[in-house]
Parts: sequence; C-alpha cells; structure tokens
Amino acid sequence: MLILLSPAKTLDYTKDFDVKPTAPAFLADSSKLIKELKTKEPKDIASLMGLSDNLAALNFDRYQSWKASKSISSDSQPALYVFQGDVYQGLKAETFDKKDIAFAQKHLRILSGLYGELRPLDVIKPYRLEMGTKLPTSKGKNLYEFWGSKIKDNLLKELKANKSELIVNLASKEYFTVVGALPENIEVVAPVFKDFKNGEYKLISFYAKKARGYMSHWIIKNKVTSAKDLVNFKEEGYKYSKKDSTPEEPVFLRK
Repeated sequence: MLILLSPAKTLDYTKDFDVKPTAPAFLADSSKLIKELKTKEPKDIASLMGLSDNLAALNFDRYQSWKASKSISSDSQPALYVFQGDVYQGLKAETFDKKDIAFAQKHLRILSGLYGELRPLDVIKPYRLEMGTKLPTSKGKNLYEFWGSKIKDNLLKELKANKSELIVNLASKEYFTVVGALPENIEVVAPVFKDFKNGEYKLISFYAKKARGYMSHWIIKNKVTSAKDLVNFKEEGYKYSKKDSTPEEPVFLRK
C-alpha cells in the first residue's frame, strides 16, 4: 500500500529529529526546474504564482541559492518534519517512533511540484512550486507535462516492491492529477471527510485537510495495509458512514 499526500506551503527547519536521511529520487529533474526558475525575476514569479511582492522576493532568493542536496544541513532536512500546514498538523510526525518512521518511509509518499515524489526522509530545500503552476519547460506548458508518466511509473514500481496494488489517495486533486491513468489492477481509495454544519454534513476544506493528516497518522501508527481496515478509522470524532460510502470513496462523518 502507498498513502499519497500533497505537500505544504508552510515550511519549518527548526524541528529536532534523529533519523538517517534519504535523497529524493528525481533530483536531476528538480535541478532542471530550478534552472528554469532561476531565469525569473521577482515580478515574473509574482505573476506566475499569484504571490505578493514579499513572497515573490523570498522565493526568488530561494531559487537563486537552491542546490541539489542529499544530506542534512540547516536548510536541507527531511520532508516529514519540514512540511507544516493543516495536513501535517494532523499527521503529527513528531509523535512517530522508529517503527512508525520505517513504516512511513515504505508506505507514505508526498507529491511535489519541484521534487515529483518524496519519501518522508528525503531531504528538501526551501521552495514553493505548486503542481498546478503553469511553468513552461522544454517538456511542455506546465508541470503535469514536465513530469509526464515519471511519477506514476515510480509509484507502480514501489507498489510492486511492496507486493501491493492499493493506493490510499489523501492528496488534493491538483496533486493527484499528476499521477494520471493507472492500470486497472491498481485499487485507488480516496477517503472523504465531512463535518456537520448548518444542519447538514459538508466537506469543509480546513477540517478535511487535517483529517487527511489524522488518517495518515492512524494508518502509520496501526500499520494498516488493507483497504477494508480503513473503515475502522475513528480519530478526532470521525466515524465511517456505510450508507454514504462506496468502495472507492469511503465517507467519514463528524458532528
């Protein structure tokens, strides 16, 4: 089984951790993207990504100083600890012990506009490059065309190594789109989380993002590898709703 998550815009390089880092699989591709981004002025970055002048200047500096890294330093640390934001608040990586981290390294993957696909212990430098960014490269007009089938092919290779055909998709549509069409034998389960508001259950983005983190945390802590076991998820007040669910989209409700 592989769990897929989106990355986060908020980054933190001040966390304490005791792990052996790994290197991202597609650093050569990341370097090509950075080479393209280094040609952009702050105003170009602001326009391309819809950023304020301050954020555009910050990311201009990040691109100019970016170098491919395979080891830990003050600005090169494992993705599991660097990414913050709603999903990662729910993931609570700081609570993982060594067995949890080993399980996550085998079963958790983070999709990334710059890095393509990350394992939890892959080191990353500060960056901002969302998958939906329309950045032209020699491979096409956007990042989906840049990555092509590379991410999908790697995921399939990793599933084979895990002797599994199951993907638990907890990534956003923007990021999961880069995976593309999968072979028929691959089972994709995409849990849905809804909260009760104004007399009905609704998908509320802020809560749904946290819930994706809660479920990832629960899977890792309980070493879950089967789709049928996902219905047992009961964290933070969410409960499986059989009548609202399909095998591909199990629904979890919270009052």
